[in-house]
Amino acid sequence: MINALHVVTSASPLSADGPWIPEGPGKWSRPLRFLKDDRGWVELMRLEPGIKLGLHRHTGEVHAFNLEGQRRLCTGETVGPGDYVHEPAGNVDWWESVGDVPLVVMVVVMGAVEYVSHDGTVKRRITTADRIADHRRHCEAAGIEPQDLLER
Repeated sequence: MINALHVVTSASPLSADGPWIPEGPGKWSRPLRFLKDDRGWVELMRLEPGIKLGLHRHTGEVHAFNLEGQRRLCTGETVGPGDYVHEPAGNVDWWESVGDVPLVVMVVVMGAVEYVSHDGTVKRRITTADRIADHRRHCEAAGIEPQDLLER
């Protein structure tokens, strides 16, 4: 007997057309799933070339799969379409979108993301609850019904 439970989120283009949440100049996100108990989230992230994600720390592990474009890690490595990056809990890094086309990366974030100064002081902390609130605010401002992306 099959006991299949599926949650399907409708497809939309990876391009600028679609339900992207603006997060600052040249940076957008599209939530796909919010994990219960503040465990994390799954999203698409899109950055224009030249946009840098500042120094940050992950309280849980992160899985990132590049769909389009390239990014350069703080180690100097370049990650392109089809490349996968795993970051363990506690990882501190920065990276930037490079090349001529926007970067689109699917990210599974466990725990929170803490933007930190070079001495380790937390400047900003982003949790699952924050990502849910961002999604709801964006939908309200755009006059669209928020998708039910909460894990059951």
